[in-house]
Amino acid sequence: MKKLLEDRVAIVTGAGGGLGRTHAIELARHGARVVVNDLGEGGVQSVVEEIRRSGGEAIAHRGDVTRMEDMEAMAALATRTWGRIDILVNNAGILRDRTFAKMTLGEFRLVLDVHVMGAVNATKAVWGQMLERQYGRIVMTTSSSGLYGNFGQSNYGAAKMALVGLMQTLSLEGARRNVRVNCLAPSAATAMTEGVLPEDDLARMKPECVSTGLFALVGEDAPTRTILLAGAGSFECAHITMTRGIFVGDGDEAATQVRDRLDEVRDRRGECVPQQGWEQYRLELDKANSDTGALVGD
Repeated sequence: MKKLLEDRVAIVTGAGGGLGRTHAIELARHGARVVVNDLGEGGVQSVVEEIRRSGGEAIAHRGDVTRMEDMEAMAALATRTWGRIDILVNNAGILRDRTFAKMTLGEFRLVLDVHVMGAVNATKAVWGQMLERQYGRIVMTTSSSGLYGNFGQSNYGAAKMALVGLMQTLSLEGARRNVRVNCLAPSAATAMTEGVLPEDDLARMKPECVSTGLFALVGEDAPTRTILLAGAGSFECAHITMTRGIFVGDGDEAATQVRDRLDEVRDRRGECVPQQGWEQYRLELDKANSDTGALVGD
């Protein structure tokens, strides 16, 4: 029986251990040929050998996602070896947890460089050929720390929410060329979560339980603009929504009306998930152009 990712070529960054390792193994299990990227040679080669022992195809790439030349070399290696790139999983990441008051700007920049610019560099390295071939599946690794916030992770949270914005725009730009872009928000026991959760909880949060969800985001029938949450064998979706809000105009009392009616502004009844940023403009102008400030059709 043909495997669902057979003949597909995938790159996984930060795949020398943790989630990246299980991502690479899961993709290979479904037939993908995998470029295993990470900084350290030992971990990368170990994952490559593990995939090969299971009958899969994999090659190692040692490179830094923050260096564009490394990501270009990684893309060139994949193309030279297997002719193309179908799938990119931006997984590489680090933590530098500290309260914002105690965090240095260097610690803030480093986390943004690895998570955000690392994903930008890797994506830029494959984007052109995906558009040209009219096929591509890209996954950004976001986090509940970015979606909802987490104490002591201002740098990490900012980086992870930035990746959602990157995904939203690239999914629009890639849509006509069959390049689909999604986000995965994992909850898993890895080196990055050691000491954060109780041992019993960590035992339930195997990285493999996240990687099974990755498969849904990289196949031929993959969605686009999906934020998939995954952990401990459970899966959810996150959405960035917009409420119906109110119209107060620009009169002298506008500021106090917004303040006094903030609960109405925040009311989630009838909220929507905008398909692009222009929908905010449309909603607001529709209300402004109607006699009552209500949406046409209300």
